[in-house]
Amino acid sequence: MVRRVASFTNHGVALLCVAALGCAVPASAAAADPALPAKLVPEGATPYLRTHAVGTQNYVCVATGSGLAWRFAGPQATLFVTVVGFEQQVTTHFLSPNPEEASLARATWQGSFDSSRVWAKAAQVVDDPAIIGAGNIPWLLLQRAGGSRGPTGGSLLSQATWIQRIHTVGGVAPATGCTESIHAGALALVPYSTDYVFFH
Repeated sequence: MVRRVASFTNHGVALLCVAALGCAVPASAAAADPALPAKLVPEGATPYLRTHAVGTQNYVCVATGSGLAWRFAGPQATLFVTVVGFEQQVTTHFLSPNPEEASLARATWQGSFDSSRVWAKAAQVVDDPAIIGAGNIPWLLLQRAGGSRGPTGGSLLSQATWIQRIHTVGGVAPATGCTESIHAGALALVPYSTDYVFFH
């Protein structure tokens, strides 16, 4: 059951609330965003955790058939929820091997309190600048590709079936710095922020 957090009067209680998962998101914050493109809204699923993420989209300069180019190497971000006006970390985001796909590297989210995980793959992409804005990475609907409960049975993230990446800012591969042989192997950590919404 989702409980409203307005009645909590101190950060300690708020953190216990998030850790227990019962009130990680107020009911009003979990409602689906009616302004989103329809393709990003999973049919029959319910949003249960809305977060704001800050981190980097990481790229490596590699040789291609036509020269050198930046190739996406994975995300690195921290996800937060706001509880009683306090920004609390709830999840980390990175690339890791998915045990349900023979260790195929997938985008991963791991709960900061219970260590539960979900791996996901892009199912829908919105990259129209008129919607996402110029210079921002695409909005995504990601589908669960694997999951694991935490060591004590926690399931904050392992219960997720879909994840939205929306309201992105930044994160696009650099336009320079990967044109000469001396650049091969260079790593670019490009700042970005976004909202991740988890559904079950």
